Amino acid sequence: MMTKTALLATAATVLLAIGGSVQAAETPLTSETGKPGDQAAAVAPVPTGPTSQAPMDDATQKGVLVFTPDFFAANRPNTAQDMVNRVPGFTIQDGSGTRGFEGAVGNVLINGNRPASKNDTGSNVLNRTPANRVERIELIRGGAPGVDMQGYSVVVNVVLKKGVSHQQIATWNAALFDHGGHDVYGGSYQFTATNGDRSWGVTLSDGIGTSDSNGPGRNVRHDGTGKLIRDEAFSNDGWGGGRSIRGNWSGPLAGGKLEATGRFGRNDWHEWSELTSPTSLRRSAYAEESHSGELGLTYTRPLAPKWALETRLIHSFENFDNAETSDQTLNGTTSDQQRFVADGDSSESIFRALLRHDVSSALTLEAGGEGAYNMLDVTQAYSVGGVGVPLPSASVKVEELRGEAFSKATWRVNPKLTLEGGLRLETSTIKQSGDADNKKSFFYAKPRFLATWTPMADNQVRVRFERELGQLNFNDFAASSDLDDETVYGGNVELKPEQRWISEVTYERRFWGQGVVSIGYRHDEIIGVIDRLPLPDGLSAVGNIGDGTLDRLSLNIVVPTDKLGVKGGRFTFKNDWNKTHVTDPTTGLGRRISKVRPTQANIGFQQDIVSWKTQWGITWLPLLGQGVYDVDQTNVWRGSRYYEAFAEYKPTPTLAIRAQVTIWDDFTIRRTVFANRGRDRAIAFVEDRTIDPRTMVNLRVRKTF
Repeated sequence: MMTKTALLATAATVLLAIGGSVQAAETPLTSETGKPGDQAAAVAPVPTGPTSQAPMDDATQKGVLVFTPDFFAANRPNTAQDMVNRVPGFTIQDGSGTRGFEGAVGNVLINGNRPASKNDTGSNVLNRTPANRVERIELIRGGAPGVDMQGYSVVVNVVLKKGVSHQQIATWNAALFDHGGHDVYGGSYQFTATNGDRSWGVTLSDGIGTSDSNGPGRNVRHDGTGKLIRDEAFSNDGWGGGRSIRGNWSGPLAGGKLEATGRFGRNDWHEWSELTSPTSLRRSAYAEESHSGELGLTYTRPLAPKWALETRLIHSFENFDNAETSDQTLNGTTSDQQRFVADGDSSESIFRALLRHDVSSALTLEAGGEGAYNMLDVTQAYSVGGVGVPLPSASVKVEELRGEAFSKATWRVNPKLTLEGGLRLETSTIKQSGDADNKKSFFYAKPRFLATWTPMADNQVRVRFERELGQLNFNDFAASSDLDDETVYGGNVELKPEQRWISEVTYERRFWGQGVVSIGYRHDEIIGVIDRLPLPDGLSAVGNIGDGTLDRLSLNIVVPTDKLGVKGGRFTFKNDWNKTHVTDPTTGLGRRISKVRPTQANIGFQQDIVSWKTQWGITWLPLLGQGVYDVDQTNVWRGSRYYEAFAEYKPTPTLAIRAQVTIWDDFTIRRTVFANRGRDRAIAFVEDRTIDPRTMVNLRVRKTF
């Protein structure tokens, strides 16, 4: 199968290259500076309606829509993120943040490039980019020559103006709770400056973190026969924050352009839960503190007419320590405390080089390579009453050395059809030492084929076929705990990357200027599903449990309501319906894959009231939830009646005041624990937890100078 994969992908790339070479057009792509790294996808955009109501169309490629600042004027944006958030049918994705660069970055480009570091997300860059610096925003659907889609079917490219500017943004924000929740406060200060081709800036941030599912409730446990054995009051809370400093610089260097970013910060997280009854008290607590930093460099340079080089160097690191405890008192007798502690370091280093050749305005060829080193070194200990309890892979060091070679061809066959074909060849070696020694090497060929067809104005069909390799979480190689549920997990030295053969087709229809309706279907054939598998001594771990499938139906609707009599309004609906299947390693029966949500519809309405200088909106999530299917227990949570309502007032172009309230009145967790392992597992007990999450109010004041 590996040889067949390589041959098919190589043939597709060669055919694209041959086909594109016969194109007569040699008109170069327009760009901000004419230099690589500042590429703009759109060529000669043509208005399709008033630019305040509809995007413009790329005259030579119907897959690219162009939004000018006029389109966002009613929103009175302060930052580029305010603008991108209003692009109809587009949602910012910041990537997985996992190992490597390919596939781990998001769907936002700045002047044709992604940020210098994968941890400096597109949202971060947009949030510190003043709105008055945006020349236009390009919505690239299905691909375009010279644009690295990184596996996304849709990306935005934010093209910035040149000139001289200085701007500061100060933000204050807070999350406030009722029923005794832990209120948190934070803020940030950003300075950015631009002078021609050079720009620089600094960001000081005091971030906040909360959970929206904390609150009082009730916990009831019945044995396998239905007899009540526990009835307890429940309460919990969780909060955290992060203090950091980041610097950014970009400018010309040695005939090319250098972009640099660096960050250092400290983060913390705290949570606790408590179960009480007249005869018992159970309490668990968790605390974590970490320090992290990163450095990212991107250098782009033309080598010859129509040839360009792009190189990236990224290094990130983190050191962390955490502790989890569990204490119980029953009928006045206190049990021995359970305690799980961990202390560790992790790092990632990436070097990536890409050579791009614009054969013509219709054809772009790319080739390059990426090398990466990843490491996790963690020491953990589990004790009961101060006495250590041995666990599999409690203290380990995991190292991965990975290399990848890739090639890609993007061919704009005609203004209505764009094809992309590529092949990535990856080899990696994962070595584990410490409590368990192991070493494994892997090789994978990963073909990719994309087709974008725009048969008529405002209609588009996108097709994707690709082999993806899942990103391993190195923490799964080591032991872990969830003492709130009185559970300890072992590590797994045999863990392998999950493989997926993905087939996807999407149809999109645009209407009424801002209206969008898209429907997509995706099927994944999964090899080596990563889920829970049994270990000796009554433990379980994350591991590969066999092959599985995923089928997904996606629907995204945006309806502007001006023609329906509601001026400045937008109705939105978005959902993914997921159906998964895998064979359970304990029972041998088919079941869902853990942590995949079957559905989570998002229904909303937003409106701009220009005369009031205000935007407001409401979002409703009618049903949500997911399950984890362990070898000894299942844990399924469900939620409904989740509402968010916001209002934002912008009295001046430089001041924005926003308030948002979150109400969630129905959140349940059902935990079923089995008495044995086998096909016909007997139930030891069923625990039902009902929580009334605290109402949360988020406040934000943002001032631009």
